Amino acid sequence: MASEKTQNFANHARFVPAYHFILTALIVLGLIGSCVNLYVSCGDHQRIYSASLIVVLEIVAVLLFVFCRTFPLKAQDRAIRAEENLRHFVLAGKLLDPRLSTLQVVALRFASDAEFVQLAAQAAEQNMEPKAIKQAIKNWRPDYYRV
Repeated sequence: MASEKTQNFANHARFVPAYHFILTALIVLGLIGSCVNLYVSCGDHQRIYSASLIVVLEIVAVLLFVFCRTFPLKAQDRAIRAEENLRHFVLAGKLLDPRLSTLQVVALRFASDAEFVQLAAQAAEQNMEPKAIKQAIKNWRPDYYRV
């Protein structure tokens, strides 16, 4: 992608300000505000029902916020695992070591073909953390499609 700056370990994390900062703040503030409203409404039989419903709706919003992020990432992690397993098979003639966790494989996707097989073996043998795998990569292979 020509419009993207060159990706490396220092800048590979992707943040969407509207999601990660603005929406997160609005969800948290809404939950806090609805809980305060419920607390204030505890003695008022006219408001307790609507205040309770608002808290329930805010909890639903929090759950939607979390699930709308985690479900697609799980699916993407599965796709990355399959892609990297195929890549390993093409390069080494065998599938990835089953000791590798999904997060380790996700980290390995940034390794160039020249170092991928050796780094995958090292990661499995030493049970390397994903961050350590990324830091061990010498020739970064960017992934501009991760969300």
